[in-house]
Amino acid sequence: MLLHEFRPGRLVAGATAMTIAVLYAGDAAGSWRTPWYAVVPLLCGGLWLAATATWVAYRMRRRRAARAASTESTDAPASTSGSHAMR
Repeated sequence: MLLHEFRPGRLVAGATAMTIAVLYAGDAAGSWRTPWYAVVPLLCGGLWLAATATWVAYRMRRRRAARAASTESTDAPASTSGSHAMR
């Protein structure tokens, strides 16, 4: 059982941020040169992918919840007086 719900959009956004951090760390260490404008398309593309993944996951959760709600019983409870005691 999972401790929390899987959020693919956050995974993609985190991977994008880590990639940008590695690019700038390599530039700071002198391993390679990364111009500031090279990161803009990577950031925009990564955030777009994260938003798309979040939207798809949201739609899947909504569809799964609607399917589960339609299979449950919607009858009135045994006691409608507000008390759970049997009379």
